Amino acid sequence: MTRKHAPSRLTQRILSALGKWLSPFRRRGSNGVGKREQKKGFVNFKGLEKILRYSIRDQTLFLQALTHRSFLPLLDDPNAIPYERLEFLGDSILNLVVAEYLYNKFPNAREGELTQARTRLVNRKTLAALARDLRLDKFVLLSNSAQESMEKGHDSLLADSFEAIVAAMYLESGLEAVRKFLSSTLLTSVTDDFLISGDENYKSILLELVQAHGLPAPHYVITKEEGPDHDRTFTVEVLVGNERLGVGVGRSKKEAEQRAAERALSQFLYHNR
Repeated sequence: MTRKHAPSRLTQRILSALGKWLSPFRRRGSNGVGKREQKKGFVNFKGLEKILRYSIRDQTLFLQALTHRSFLPLLDDPNAIPYERLEFLGDSILNLVVAEYLYNKFPNAREGELTQARTRLVNRKTLAALARDLRLDKFVLLSNSAQESMEKGHDSLLADSFEAIVAAMYLESGLEAVRKFLSSTLLTSVTDDFLISGDENYKSILLELVQAHGLPAPHYVITKEEGPDHDRTFTVEVLVGNERLGVGVGRSKKEAEQRAAERALSQFLYHNR
């Protein structure tokens, strides 16, 4: 069984500063930072491990990945490091893993199609929406003003912290751990028809739309299969969270999913006019 590292002096300072920073908010009640995921002033590493589905060994590394520059003055430590270097590394690792995944999944795709697909996956809006979906926003260490900015939808803060977490995973456990994490999160939206371009790909349009609103990625459920094998008809529901947005029928699963997404788009746009 792997033993976790004892917290370093820098870790202890970060945790101590976090406790002092949160204390006035605890006295005020549940508004603002009191909602953050912590336990007696400590980052809730068990909670972080749960949302990431990853076992953390080096808490200092992951504290750095969670520490925004605006939080540094509260640390009173000239050696404290924000997540910017990890963000830099994480961005490159994300692009590598996503490019490798797309290259292997779509062996006949052209370079331009693969580049376009990677851009749709690795961008601020998509990464920020995924971070919110994972509830990573509850763990990032920010000043009050930066916290307010993030809550108002400032995508870069969350996207950057997601990239920093990816880098921390890579440094601690290697590329395979990152592949496993992204395969269960970011890459779940990559279906067989992900490369369809233009207005025909209603699934991709719906994905980008709900992520722009900070909602979880849509998922598709087959509710009915009818007819003989040579003339099958499929009925598919598309859900965002627990809400059913549309139903589609088609002669293949892909067609039914596209029709469901098309129906969901009309519903989504109607209710958000």
